Amino acid sequence: MTLALPSTREEAWRWSDLSALSTLAEAPHAERPLAKLPWLDLGGPRLLFVDGLFDASQSAPGEMLVGDVAATSTHPLGSLATAKGWTLALGRDAASSGPVEIVHVATGGANHVAGRIALDEDAQASIVETFIGDGWSNRLTEITLAPTARLMRSVRLLQSSGFVSLRDEATVGQGASLVSIFLGAGGADSRIDGAVALTGDAGFAEIGGTLLCRGDQRQEAAIVLRHDAENGVSRQTWRAVAADKSAASLAARVEVARGAQKTDGEQSLRGLLLQRTATVNLKPELEIFADDVKCAHGATVGELDKRALFYLESRGIPPAQAEALLTRAFVADALERIGEDAVREAFTADADAWLEAAL
Repeated sequence: MTLALPSTREEAWRWSDLSALSTLAEAPHAERPLAKLPWLDLGGPRLLFVDGLFDASQSAPGEMLVGDVAATSTHPLGSLATAKGWTLALGRDAASSGPVEIVHVATGGANHVAGRIALDEDAQASIVETFIGDGWSNRLTEITLAPTARLMRSVRLLQSSGFVSLRDEATVGQGASLVSIFLGAGGADSRIDGAVALTGDAGFAEIGGTLLCRGDQRQEAAIVLRHDAENGVSRQTWRAVAADKSAASLAARVEVARGAQKTDGEQSLRGLLLQRTATVNLKPELEIFADDVKCAHGATVGELDKRALFYLESRGIPPAQAEALLTRAFVADALERIGEDAVREAFTADADAWLEAAL
């Protein structure tokens, strides 16, 4: 298969390294026993995909549907993942029977899965996705939230090698709420790519998370959040930590249409360099065509505060532990919006494990 991959000459892909995807697309899947699966046992439906194929023997779909997905995309990577996958469709006032868990296992090569979330008025759901293994895991997720629907989505990227590419395309209706939090704490390269549109009055969207990079790893997030209606509120909070010769890149864009008065949008992009050989790229953008808005952005890249390190060490805390404490505090605010305590604790534990290995 010949892949038509974007070029780094395109502004939206300027920091991307997709050079390994063609090789991964041609590589075979390995036949190996599954490692221990990272279920959180949240009591709701759960789905297991191995190399993009649904494993019914270790799944409990509940209200989830598995099969062809009515999702399409023109995105260069997302368009590859528009066939079989999963669907969560909830009617008016409905709620999922518990937080939905989806585990994706890759054993080499490439796998493509589509997902679709459609919540009717006042419906609510929580979805947790986890990626493990090695290979190229490519995903397209289409999200449609009707008025006053609420969705909490938490995604953790724990693949040990290869590449994870995620494309989210979402529309948020009147008074609806979308919160999507991502954690990149594995060894694979990744790109988190999103297009979110607030199409109804007083819609809310929060997109953010933490990218943790080391070695020669490259991780990036590129999110476009568009306000098409009045009184919309959006938040983008991203944290990136880069060690060794790794690179983390964050591009966050807010677009405010001409009629989207009284928009309230905030961006917070912060990067932390654990060594000066590492790289963090930040690109906040605001494009505003309305005149009654409140929009702000902030972007900073730096190292750990030497005075804070000295303070902790002067009170008997070993240097490595002091660095870990400050780094954990740095990433904490990007994960605290996760709604379920068990999920937030699992994500924090993953970040702590990464810090323990990196520092």
